[in-house]
Amino acid sequence: HAGKSNTILGRKANRICVAYEGMDKFFPADRILLTGNPVRATISGSTCSREEGAAFFKLDPSKKILLVVGGSLGARSINEAMESGLDSLLEAGIQVIWQTGKPFLERASAKAAGKQGVWVNDFITQMEFGYAAADAVISRAGAMAITELCVLKKPVLFVPFPFAAEDHQTVNAQSLVKRNAALMVKDSEAKEKVVPMMLDLLNDEAKRMELVRNISELGITDADERIAREVLALIKNK
Repeated sequence: HAGKSNTILGRKANRICVAYEGMDKFFPADRILLTGNPVRATISGSTCSREEGAAFFKLDPSKKILLVVGGSLGARSINEAMESGLDSLLEAGIQVIWQTGKPFLERASAKAAGKQGVWVNDFITQMEFGYAAADAVISRAGAMAITELCVLKKPVLFVPFPFAAEDHQTVNAQSLVKRNAALMVKDSEAKEKVVPMMLDLLNDEAKRMELVRNISELGITDADERIAREVLALIKNK
């Protein structure tokens, strides 16, 4: 979803680089170029293995691992869902990497205290290890989060932040759900649905592989180079 500022600027732009198809609803079609969003090289070019990722979080690579992220400050609905459902995941043999954000860290740490197979912290400094370890991901649906998950081909359950401008995270997530490239649950239903849906997904290898195939078709790994070429072309033709 293009915000108001981008829509206004797009009226006078010579070239409009976008990360998603269907942006001709907001911009002149003849000036749009699908480039994707640039992803930092530590993620897009990561050679980290699943074993290395699991070791980074002191988890067992022979067991399934769930990565839970809610942005740098965490996501309350996701955190509360994990708080209520953590024991169910662990009892099912699912290990958890749980990034909480600072506001929820104390509660999450108390919930995880003394339990094996769960890593809890407010922030993940080296996300390439988290992605490498993960068999599935629970995430908000910001543009960059989606871009990284597409590039790294991860099966994901999105919980869009409902108060983002013009509810754009829901629009973002739905664009993948329509392609059968992701799952989604409303923020208001997260506490009841997130963990049961993730248990079903982690126990259904065929469904995970289907999501991986479809989300991988959306990943663009050289967005930085595509955008740079367009900038240079505009300068040359000025």
